[in-house]
Amino acid sequence: MDPINVLIVDDSAFMRKLLSEFLSEDPAIRVVGSARNGRDALRKVKMLAPDVVTLDVELPDINGIDVLRSIMKEEPLPVVMVSNFTQRGAKTTLDAMAIGAVDVVAKPSGVISPDLHLVKEELLVKVKTAASANIKGQVATIQASGKTTSNPVLRAKDGMRLIAIGASTGGPRALQTVIGGLPDNLPAPVVVVQHLPPLFTTTLAERLNGLTPLTVKEAEHGEILQNGTVYIAPGGYHMKLKNNDRMLTVVLEDSAPVHGLKPAFDSLLESLAGMEGLSLVLAVLTGMGNDGARGLSRFNSEYPPYAIAESAETAVVFGMPKAAIGTGRIHAVLPLPDIAQAIANHFHI
Repeated sequence: MDPINVLIVDDSAFMRKLLSEFLSEDPAIRVVGSARNGRDALRKVKMLAPDVVTLDVELPDINGIDVLRSIMKEEPLPVVMVSNFTQRGAKTTLDAMAIGAVDVVAKPSGVISPDLHLVKEELLVKVKTAASANIKGQVATIQASGKTTSNPVLRAKDGMRLIAIGASTGGPRALQTVIGGLPDNLPAPVVVVQHLPPLFTTTLAERLNGLTPLTVKEAEHGEILQNGTVYIAPGGYHMKLKNNDRMLTVVLEDSAPVHGLKPAFDSLLESLAGMEGLSLVLAVLTGMGNDGARGLSRFNSEYPPYAIAESAETAVVFGMPKAAIGTGRIHAVLPLPDIAQAIANHFHI
């Protein structure tokens, strides 16, 4: 196979050199160029036609967000943001992912950083994943997400009700579409596992809270779930639920990563499997890997969830939905713009 051609965009000569060295160690990747500012980046995107761009969030002339916006408008291609993991960096990066960036990688703190090898491994995996990302589907979904549909009037069912959503690569944009499409009289709480580090999940919750009439917040240990509220699993913790006298209560665990992930959707689902009296709607959205498939397989026929997987036509990366479909437990495979309505319909009597 032809190597993945990568353009590196960063205002730091040191960072351009470091990222180039990381990527060049893999024979499946070829660094075709680098750019030190936004104007240089846009010129080289047209000149070099890379398969993937790594893009610094902060650039001296045209900021990373505006560079990304131009790329997605004129030359849509996979972009991986390179960001400092700070509150400001988290907000800017999530803005970028809402526009169409595929993923984010932590910017190395220096050449002697103790976790440098982890950054390199993450960069290589995410660049390779981005190279096969469904950018056309992402762009089409972004264009369609402004369309509104009528929401049904919902009536509560007996017993405990819950909506569980798992997502990874491309997830922040997908969550904006799904959560933004849910009705404000939703008779169930929503729990979300999105693979993001600490700070980013806090910022994601704040961002989504401003885009929907539902309340969106980062989950807290010990709190009781409320209808019409969306709870985002905090980065660095597994989120589980327990049935506390027919009230669903959040349990946050600082335990070992699952599939290298923390939080993991499997951890949440396994805490729900076999929970008596639970009416569960489950959605597996875009993402690399197979998180969610094992947890989905743990449900028995007595208390099965109604399970939805995002279709390949809109998923930025079809890994997690494909793995979920492979369990044979998925009831509906839907394009992203249709998922919120399908969730709402399940609770409509």
